[in-house]
Amino acid sequence: MPQFFVSTAKGLSDVLVEEMLQLGIKHPTKTPAGAFFEGNWEDVYRLNLCSRVASRILKPLIEFTAYKDDELYQQIMDHQDFSRYLSPETTFMIDASVKESALHDQRFLAMKVKDAIVDQMRETFGERPSIAKANPDVKFYIKGYKNRFSLAVDTSGDSLFMRGYRMEAGEAPLKENLAAALIMMSEWKRDIPIVDLTCGSGTILIEAAMMALNMSPGVHRRSFGFQKLKSYNEETWSRVLDSAIGEEKEDIPFKFYGFDFDRKIIQKAKANAKRAGVDHIIDFRSENIAMVAPPCERGIVVINPPYGARLGDEDSLRDVYRDLGFTLKSRFSGWDVFILSGNKDLMGDLKLKASRKHFVYNGSLECRFLKYSIK
Repeated sequence: MPQFFVSTAKGLSDVLVEEMLQLGIKHPTKTPAGAFFEGNWEDVYRLNLCSRVASRILKPLIEFTAYKDDELYQQIMDHQDFSRYLSPETTFMIDASVKESALHDQRFLAMKVKDAIVDQMRETFGERPSIAKANPDVKFYIKGYKNRFSLAVDTSGDSLFMRGYRMEAGEAPLKENLAAALIMMSEWKRDIPIVDLTCGSGTILIEAAMMALNMSPGVHRRSFGFQKLKSYNEETWSRVLDSAIGEEKEDIPFKFYGFDFDRKIIQKAKANAKRAGVDHIIDFRSENIAMVAPPCERGIVVINPPYGARLGDEDSLRDVYRDLGFTLKSRFSGWDVFILSGNKDLMGDLKLKASRKHFVYNGSLECRFLKYSIK
């Protein structure tokens, strides 16, 4: 069976591998950037639709060493049949990255790969596919490091964190796949409410609500990259999609609760939840963090509070963290609280001691995902 690579954000590979196993992928091989697996195209369709943690799924094509442009060109011409993925009517583009290599110019690298693909297709069909710098049918990734190159074809299209429901966001939105991973790391069993005291545009709660309803994260997307590949099988995709939709629940016996002091951002959160089809199980409220009380008898708190790097004003956030610490200690006794932190100094203002931590990355920023058991 062919090999594929599932990429994710730095720090989430363990969560990704566990999810892949739950989705029926056998023996995934973890890397710092994701995981490889042996599987078929039905597995690829299902992972694109159902993975909450993945960023992108690639089909590696060839690996080779090249020091000169003609070597790179010939390697691609000789060792890959691009007619398996493209037709003359297909548009495509090349995404190139390279480090510490003789061929060090990314634009030149992309051009040589493009030339090789176009020339091979012209030899095969007598005509060539077109290049599209925006919204191509098919996207290829070429990466080079120390003169070793790898070429892969994309199966996802837009990055998989782009679920399709979030049209409105706050100043520093959390990517959907990171939000989903945080929920998974909280060891929540999908059986009790989650409360977010700084909910912003609602991403954490929307992702949790979709989990609780068994709603696949890709169900709202317009398309995936694999649907434009020449090898695409409509019957297989319909079977995967129908199976996923058939597992959805209409309702659950509890709700999720989100709080934010900004009334406008609460309205955005409500609109996002409605687009996701989960607004009936999320209660969003505009309330100051210093005044929030538990909206239910039991549950867990999962929070991504502002941490200076995203809003640019650390000093003004100290009162927010002091209020958060006071609210948790005085009103949420007996609750487990999980906080994504990108600023160690601000976390000190909580006056709480973490019992567990995971290192994750929010974009390029190293963060800690901390657990507090409130006594």
